[in-house]
Amino acid sequence: MSTNNSSVAVFAPASIGNVSVGFDVLGLAVKPVDGSLLGDVVKVSASSSSENSLTVIGNFADKLPSNKEDNIVWSCLLLFNNELINTGQTPVAVELILDKKMPVGSGLGSSACSVVAALAGLNAFYAKYQKFSFAENVLLKMTGQMEAQISGSLHYDNVAPCYLGGLQLMVPDENVISRSLPSFDDCYYVMAYPGIEVSTKAARDVLPTNYSRSDVISYGQNLATFVDACHRHDKDQAFSVLTDVVAEPYRTNLLPRYQASRDYLTAQGALAVGISGSGPTLFCVCDSQQQAEQFALWLEDNYLQTDLGFVHVCKVDEVGATEL
Repeated sequence: MSTNNSSVAVFAPASIGNVSVGFDVLGLAVKPVDGSLLGDVVKVSASSSSENSLTVIGNFADKLPSNKEDNIVWSCLLLFNNELINTGQTPVAVELILDKKMPVGSGLGSSACSVVAALAGLNAFYAKYQKFSFAENVLLKMTGQMEAQISGSLHYDNVAPCYLGGLQLMVPDENVISRSLPSFDDCYYVMAYPGIEVSTKAARDVLPTNYSRSDVISYGQNLATFVDACHRHDKDQAFSVLTDVVAEPYRTNLLPRYQASRDYLTAQGALAVGISGSGPTLFCVCDSQQQAEQFALWLEDNYLQTDLGFVHVCKVDEVGATEL
């Protein structure tokens, strides 16, 4: 196989982990309406030598470890090859290129984008050139293993929507893992990344180890109502309960300008406002593109804090990981 024609590139999109109402069990894939790629791309090529290699490019390449052994994409390759060997397959040497378009510690599922793009890219490469591929749920389990390695706990709320697309509900069945929920495709999601970093681990460390009975009841009632409303296509009901009682009350202090922005957007008629994943990205749900564009301009002026910050008006990405 030659490097020239034996290659595959996969894009993996940004996602909103938790979606406020479903801590660690809900995730939504999003894509900018202007067609820009908000996510990561991994290109997998047949190696021109007998060695594996990894090159990192892109706007946020300098935020990643310079040593390839410390890069999550390299860990994905090692895991994938190990799984190949366990199924009686022989790994081949590959050249990986990670185009890191997503800011690290943004709350947009940055690590999930790299993990999904890498594993889905490797799977597509083997399907195309080695006539072997892993089943969807097997690959999804691998993405979960990688995410657990990064954050210290197993949760699929970013990797599942990133890989599968749409609105995903994690279920306690290790063979199923995730179920697609009906999403509101007429809604617009304004994603505002302020340009500062909040590590997932730090954001998890501020959470209490125990919750009151009333918080547990509120969480269960809100999540159940949201899932029911999704299946009934009741948008008003769904977004009326998009309240985070598990994480947001404890994370607000980590996010400068979040509370003031949330209060303003809510007062101006946003369907819902929340923290994307563990933050600092804010997401705002709107009924119309016009409203979303107005809120995007306001957030550019009032929520962004460094030159790295950005705002995107998005819709639901129903596809997930995509071969380019």
